[in-house]
Amino acid sequence: MTLFLDAVNNLSGGCSRFQVKGDDLYENITWLEGATAQPTKEEVEAEVKRLQGFVYQTERKEAYPDWGTQLDYIYHNGIEKWKTDMIDPIKAKYPKPS
Repeated sequence: MTLFLDAVNNLSGGCSRFQVKGDDLYENITWLEGATAQPTKEEVEAEVKRLQGFVYQTERKEAYPDWGTQLDYIYHNGIEKWKTDMIDPIKAKYPKPS
């Protein structure tokens, strides 16, 4: 799912209550019968922004080597080399949103 769909889903109480045809734009949402919560465009945009803050965390977590590999690298190369060789490149690739 895209962040837009995740945001609408979070705010509306479930994906079975709306459909999006075409691009992920608020104007393309069709609210289905039983859709009690219909968030505004501003609410959806705010939720998308909130969710974007979590994307980098997931990407970083998946990119880091397992703990055993990291500890072995620290043992053989030291903490500073571990930071520059393993950690900093991932943080640069997946920066924290500002």
